[in-house]
Amino acid sequence: MTEQLSLHLRQTGVIAVLMIDRADDAAPLARALLAGGVDCIELTLRTDAALESLRRIRAEVPEMTVGVGTILTPKQVNEAKEAGASFGVAPGMNPRVVAEAKRIGLPFAPGVCTPTDIELALEAGCKLLKFFPSEPSGGLAYLRTISAPFMHLGVQFIPLGGVGPANAAQYLKEPSVLALGGSWLAPKDLIATGDWAAITKLAREASDIVKQVRP
Repeated sequence: MTEQLSLHLRQTGVIAVLMIDRADDAAPLARALLAGGVDCIELTLRTDAALESLRRIRAEVPEMTVGVGTILTPKQVNEAKEAGASFGVAPGMNPRVVAEAKRIGLPFAPGVCTPTDIELALEAGCKLLKFFPSEPSGGLAYLRTISAPFMHLGVQFIPLGGVGPANAAQYLKEPSVLALGGSWLAPKDLIATGDWAAITKLAREASDIVKQVRP
């Protein structure tokens, strides 16, 4: 990750992780999140509408920082970059995927869950890592344990999986945590019904937590 992007992610504190089924929902959803104070999102490549959603947000809501998640192949790295992604994220540490992201200049955060994963990521030149799945793996206590041998190298984490309003503040207080993956901010049922006001409320609650912990 670039220094400027890392600083932005630390300031925003929460990255809204989204699964969008209809590209028509992309811009209204982005505006709803922005209204709640969340200005960074990760569009997951779990639906056919993801890349078109990215293009629409970049065109219609340019103040939103947009990355692409669930990148599993080198081809998807290129597709994300061509569609305008500011960064890429993966659930695991695939050396070929990371190498392609580095080759084309896409800031990238691979997923890690063990010390071996972290070593492989560092070997590939990555210091911002997605800790996934966070709570099922042991949560904050586990993250502290596996990250301890690497903290002097400047490693930072984005926890995702089981993170929400109840434990967000605890994670955000941890020095190794750059930002949280906020998959709870825009549930699929609220997107499906176009309940943008409810999504704005969830985003506001999350951004308020960030402000309390990181004034």
